[in-house]
Amino acid sequence: MKLLTSPVLAWMRDVRGGFAAMRPSRFPYPRFALALALGVAGGLLFQRLSLPLPWMMGPMVFCTLAALLRAPVAAPPVIRPPMTMVIGVMLGAAFSPDLMARIPQWWPATLGLVAFIALCGGSVVWYFRAIGGYDRTTAYFAGMPGGLVEMISIGEERGGDGQVIALVHSVRILLIVMTLPFAIQWLEGVSLNRMAGAVSVFATPATAEVWLLGCGLAGCLLGHRLNLPAKYLLGPMLVSAAVHLAGWSDFKPPFEIVNAAQLILGVVIGCRFAGTAPRTVGRIILLSLGSTAILLFWTGACAALVSWLTGFRAMTLILAYSPGGLAEMSLIALAVHAEVAFVAAHHIIRIFVVMVAAAPVYAVIARFSRGQARSPAPRGMPAE
Repeated sequence: MKLLTSPVLAWMRDVRGGFAAMRPSRFPYPRFALALALGVAGGLLFQRLSLPLPWMMGPMVFCTLAALLRAPVAAPPVIRPPMTMVIGVMLGAAFSPDLMARIPQWWPATLGLVAFIALCGGSVVWYFRAIGGYDRTTAYFAGMPGGLVEMISIGEERGGDGQVIALVHSVRILLIVMTLPFAIQWLEGVSLNRMAGAVSVFATPATAEVWLLGCGLAGCLLGHRLNLPAKYLLGPMLVSAAVHLAGWSDFKPPFEIVNAAQLILGVVIGCRFAGTAPRTVGRIILLSLGSTAILLFWTGACAALVSWLTGFRAMTLILAYSPGGLAEMSLIALAVHAEVAFVAAHHIIRIFVVMVAAAPVYAVIARFSRGQARSPAPRGMPAE
């Protein structure tokens, strides 16, 4: 009974904390209303122009520009979990009953992913040290291809600049999500204006909304119970996937609800830069343009090589390897009819590998560096 009630109590504490954070005395409703209005305007414009993922990218672009121009916009993180839950349920709905038979066939792509992580981490860390001039700790944890929250907390514990690490990772996600969909839409010749298989709320039975809510709530509890990373995304995705794999239901979340969730996610990502000095953000954006180019180069190179060796579709591998957001890349995969389970699984593995390996590898590097600093200089040579 204790094992059952513990995650329930933890989830209830989160819910109470979320409602408390929504009180008018704590939540910036006027600034959020402005950000939401800008997000709706961005979504409508991007949809009118047939740009990819309009209800995520439009709000993201408009709110990022507003934040950099110091407009009074804000989107506190407390509003993100319910929207992330919707996206998780939608991604789980893309799983098919024949999936389990194909999972053992993914191991070559997973090995390629591990090599990709090492190549990206090493080259981007070097870039931030040599070009950005950051100290070793800040450069290392800013250069890891994933684990935004974990890299910030571990980097600060090791003495790194937490604000720089946070901004670099935020800009990494922003730039990749803002560039990759356009590249895919151009290369594949497909429209990412609406999710594949999208259905309207007016064309779905009422049971679809019941399944959506039930999978979302059960997934949140599962995420707490298993202490999953990105628990409000992965928990609902796993429960929804289980429902579809078991054949209990084939429901699809209505696209109006999915668009609203994407709208909030885009607003939250864009408003991350609110309150930060434009000069600081500008320098990090310039540096991140270089690091993003490095990441996208390795993404394309590794995807092409693994595709040539294994026969996996190159575009699916690009989405699976790209160090953007799990939710964002999975949404693109859904739009181009790529295997969402394959893409999502590899993003989960990437985040897990970075979370588990980053700190131990840094400890080895730091110990090696200290050993070199203490070693005496060769005879006849000056010590550094």
